[in-house]
This record gives sequence, C-alpha cells and structure tokens, in this order.
Amino acid sequence: MPPIQIAAASAAILSAGLFAHSAGAACYVVYGADKQVIYRSQTPPVDLSRPLHETLPQVAPGGTLVFSLDSNGCELEINQLPSVGGARASAVSAPASAPAAARR
Repeated sequence: MPPIQIAAASAAILSAGLFAHSAGAACYVVYGADKQVIYRSQTPPVDLSRPLHETLPQVAPGGTLVFSLDSNGCELEINQLPSVGGARASAVSAPASAPAAARR
C-alpha cells in the first residue's frame, strides 16, 4: 500500500474516532411549557434511541429539550417532571366511596 493511502486511511480513522466521541451530551435541560427549567441532569430524561417528538411530550407536554456538550451548571440536578403512571394516576383512579367506608 502506498504511503499516501496509509496516511489517508489513518486520517479517516482518527477523524471518525473524534466525531464518535462527541455523539453523547454532557447536560440535558428540559424547559416546561412556561419556559421554566423542570429537568437538568447528565442523564437523558427520555429514551434517545427513539425520536424526541414521540418521547418528550410523554414526560413534558409542551416542553423543550436542550442538550449540550458543556456540563457546567449541570452538577445541581433538577427533576420536576410529572410522574408517569405513578402515585398521581393511582390517586385519580381511587374510588370515591373508599373514604366514606373508612369513616363508618
């Protein structure tokens, strides 16, 4: 293999390695519909293997996800995302007669 082809192949491998490293974000911030920060963490709030327009409305309706390679300010985590199917859903689905039966 001629030296020029070796140099070109080495450059391609090096640049691919550099770009592959920048694929992950260092900080994820979700702004609610009222433009207030409702989530900030180094862990993504949604499954990033699926399209954001499908996953983000499930955890933050009307929200916006911003991610950055800079982790400055991300050390202090915020998680005010509504629970999905958690205690809020079970409180709504509780029968109204249960408290009356307990008072008898």
